[in-house]
Amino acid sequence: MLLNLIADYGNGDPAFAEVIQRLIAEIPEAQIHCLSVPPFSTLATGFWVAQLGLNKGPNNRLIYHNCAPRQDNPEARQNNEGEGLTYALLPNDVKVVGVFAGYTLSFIKNHAQALHTIKVSRGGSQFRSRDVFPAAAGAIAKGDLSLLGEQLHPEQIPDAPTDRVAWIDGYGNIKTTIPAHTINLKPEEKVVIRVGDVVSDAIYSDGSFRVPEGTLAFAPGSSGWETATGETIRWMELFLRGGNAWERFGRPRLNQTVTRLA
Repeated sequence: MLLNLIADYGNGDPAFAEVIQRLIAEIPEAQIHCLSVPPFSTLATGFWVAQLGLNKGPNNRLIYHNCAPRQDNPEARQNNEGEGLTYALLPNDVKVVGVFAGYTLSFIKNHAQALHTIKVSRGGSQFRSRDVFPAAAGAIAKGDLSLLGEQLHPEQIPDAPTDRVAWIDGYGNIKTTIPAHTINLKPEEKVVIRVGDVVSDAIYSDGSFRVPEGTLAFAPGSSGWETATGETIRWMELFLRGGNAWERFGRPRLNQTVTRLA
């Protein structure tokens, strides 16, 4: 089984090693790959749950995600209680187990064949993804759905925002949550983009390298997926050919607003 572990522990954080040990104890055959998102970034978590879950891969897959800011209740916590655990089944039979917080389920909510709470403790440990949740993930990985609780409905889950920075890749390209199909521009048409407090001219492109060296491009990027009905979803990216769009825009954080001014 391929198991993608998405969490906000931090690159190289030993927390990944601790959680991997518990998951392998429950699912010995799992091949675990880790993806670190910034602290409390439920937007990035949800984006990668969908990107990894809805695209092609091995038939036997589980995504285990943990990004739990504990922002569902501003009051003092009893027994380290936090947001609840959920289960989703995607159209390609990929299983998703993780905390329902913020936007973690927003990108898959309209694609999932099943969405349920999982009947496990919401407290009991500061480190629930190590101490509480792996046993439930292991049971579900083995096909035991006896822990499933009430059904979740898409309207209970917030929509993903359509104007944010979703991710910065290793080349400094800015992946956004702007759907490509909402952009009505001609190739090489000039646009003005604001990211956070920084404004820059850009050129709309329908292909990543169809712009001159040194030009900031606004184009459908490499991220996206195909729906069960055959619709292709793509997300707009900002990239600076031969440079770094993230640097151009002053190193914006994830979840900052992206606005097309012209």
